[in-house]
Amino acid sequence: MSQNIHTEPDVILIGAGIMSATLGMFLKELMPEIKIDIYERLDVAAAESSDAWNNAGTGHSAFCELNYTPELPDGTIDTAKAVKIAEFFEESKQFWTYLVHQGRITNPEDFVNSTPHMSFVWGKDNVEYLKKRYNALQQYPIFKGMEYTEDPAVITQWMPLVMEGRATDEPIAATRMAIGTDVNFGELTRDMFAWLRTQPDVNLFFGHEVRSMRRSRSGSNKWKLKIKDLATGNKKRVYARFVFIGAGGGSLPLLEKSGIPEGEGFGGFPVSGQWLKCINEEVIQKHDAKVYGKASVGAPPMSVPHIDTRMINGKKELLFGPYAGFSTKFLKQGSYLDLPLSIKVNNIGPMLAAGYHNLSLTKYLIEQVTQSRDDRMEALREYLPTAKAEDWELETAGQRVQVIKKDPEQGGKLEFGTEVITSADGTLAALLGASPGASTAVSIMIDVLNKCFNDKMQSAAWQSRLRDMIPSYGQHLNDNPQLLKKVRYDAAEILKLEKLDEVFYV
Repeated sequence: MSQNIHTEPDVILIGAGIMSATLGMFLKELMPEIKIDIYERLDVAAAESSDAWNNAGTGHSAFCELNYTPELPDGTIDTAKAVKIAEFFEESKQFWTYLVHQGRITNPEDFVNSTPHMSFVWGKDNVEYLKKRYNALQQYPIFKGMEYTEDPAVITQWMPLVMEGRATDEPIAATRMAIGTDVNFGELTRDMFAWLRTQPDVNLFFGHEVRSMRRSRSGSNKWKLKIKDLATGNKKRVYARFVFIGAGGGSLPLLEKSGIPEGEGFGGFPVSGQWLKCINEEVIQKHDAKVYGKASVGAPPMSVPHIDTRMINGKKELLFGPYAGFSTKFLKQGSYLDLPLSIKVNNIGPMLAAGYHNLSLTKYLIEQVTQSRDDRMEALREYLPTAKAEDWELETAGQRVQVIKKDPEQGGKLEFGTEVITSADGTLAALLGASPGASTAVSIMIDVLNKCFNDKMQSAAWQSRLRDMIPSYGQHLNDNPQLLKKVRYDAAEILKLEKLDEVFYV
């Protein structure tokens, strides 16, 4: 085995998922001369959380995800998170539109398709909640065009499979946003890496694992990484001025290896998932929407039930779930030792405190893990009353690692969003967490650029280039309805999305 290979790129990206791909695209657009090395433990890109079967594929824009609009104790609806996520997803669409328009990516229909986003609830309290949510969102231009109904006939038009065989003796309600999308983030990730690999000074190494990382002792302010080629056993040292850890569930162990004080106190709580996948083509063709319901009490956001039309590898699919589970692995193709090995002196306190304050989640996961096939079918029939067991098979989804961090009041807090951790000097950034994840990758990577390339981000040249890529950059689309309509029209035109009612466009 050789340990004499030394390379010195400007940037190292760890993990070949949607986050690294997006950051790599930004860096090459903004600094064409930059040298980038990308290291991935597996033998293909986007094989973990970015893979189509491992995530919901919903263009998360808060159109239908009820967990983004919680009802407050006074009965009002908190819309802040929904508005933020909706604007973030519009930024992602603008960036993808730019990439397609510039020829960086071809065949957008391979990764994004128009699919209506709907919410569906039953029971008096839930109907009241959905109506309040709809009314609260109407004040924002980004949600204009949303429809609300309690009429079973209209709901049957929107989601016939959901209404087939349903009893009409209790109140029901639904919202519909026709401008929703289905996104194959695995295909999008591979498309971006395909272009990056054609660029000078970009190297993508599959089957390579980062074994250690620390600051170089040479005084050069560089990071030194030891990397192993899993196929040959060869090892090499790589030095870089900037490192991004975008390894999904594998990010936390790497962050701990970096030793930066900003990473202390962070822990991870892994949650696995499963889908019921429809195998009856006749049933699949009856549904054409993403229909989200309300999560069970104590359930994590990634477990919000939905009956979900997908386009995967050019084929229409239908999924229901996800059903949550527990595994000590941080990655689908990880090790059962991932969780115990991640426990350190500096994070055991926050992890124990977070566990104590989330006993309902523990109870929920135990119930999910012990579910039988009949239990899963019973959950499905709440959404599809006529579902037959022989039409569905179980499919394993991806692993998500929820963030645990220090909290001054509770000692430790479980977060269900994403967290960007950066070193004080901006030479290292790590992304932890899950939902909404891939849908907001563009905004998250802009955050990384702001924290780690701040001087350049303030320059007139970078500001101009960013506005070329994202016309709404630096603005709130809710404050500029005409710009919102224009970027949506451009996205529909260039990404080949379905042209819809004029309420959405100029």
